[in-house]
Amino acid sequence: MPKGLTFLASATLALTLAMPLAAEEAPGADTVVARVNGEEITLGHMIVARAGLPQQYQQLPDEVLYEAIMDQLIQQNLMQQAQGGEVPKRIELQLENERRSLMAAELIEGVMQTATTEDAIQKAYDAAYADGFGGEEYNASHILVESEDEAKAIRADLEGGADFAATAKEKSTGPSGPNGGELGWFSEGSMVPPFEEAVMSLEKGQISDPVQTQFGWHVIVLNDKRMAEAPELDEVRDELAQQVQRAAVDAKVAELTKGAEIERPEIEDLDPSILSDLSLIEE
Repeated sequence: MPKGLTFLASATLALTLAMPLAAEEAPGADTVVARVNGEEITLGHMIVARAGLPQQYQQLPDEVLYEAIMDQLIQQNLMQQAQGGEVPKRIELQLENERRSLMAAELIEGVMQTATTEDAIQKAYDAAYADGFGGEEYNASHILVESEDEAKAIRADLEGGADFAATAKEKSTGPSGPNGGELGWFSEGSMVPPFEEAVMSLEKGQISDPVQTQFGWHVIVLNDKRMAEAPELDEVRDELAQQVQRAAVDAKVAELTKGAEIERPEIEDLDPSILSDLSLIEE
């Protein structure tokens, strides 16, 4: 080779070695990580599989999860291929339901994210606490016994002038008995429904008829009630955000329903119990 060409070749080689190598394309969802009899498993498949793991498995080291998920997907592919090309009816139906559910969830997630703005939360707060109060609070005492007859007898004694606190200390089986049956202040939603409904129906100083809950029979007196102070916005932000999201989703469903053509054909002799008949989806 002529001397000049030798020098040029050497210079070109030196220049090439000095230049950075072209960066390889970074792994993405479509990156193939395995092939099983020609069928591809991608990084995206693995990411979705990892996201669906129970929380206790999510805590495992990444390298452990990578290998375990890879092995699982390979084994599943092998078993799927062993089944042959025909998909059983019940699997087709499950896949359709799963796709429908996932697409609906995707839409709902988008609706909720769009709806949950600071302005929407502020408006929800203003609507709920425009008067500066957070609803009523109740102060009540009760006497808890095992039977309705006991509760009736106690109520009769109280109506006859017996002291409520003294009677509670003597006869109540509840943990508040030694304290005269006092429950302190509580708001709506704090007590079991039958008890709460009874309290909310009472006037100050009024004694209830016997009230049954899963704990036994109660005789209740309403000591007092008041309007609670409105909470600070940050105290109820999460609750208000959930309200905003529910309202947005309900509105979207209503909008879609109104704009859709929905038919529900009348089917003769259809018994709702047919939903338990798995033989209909077996081939």
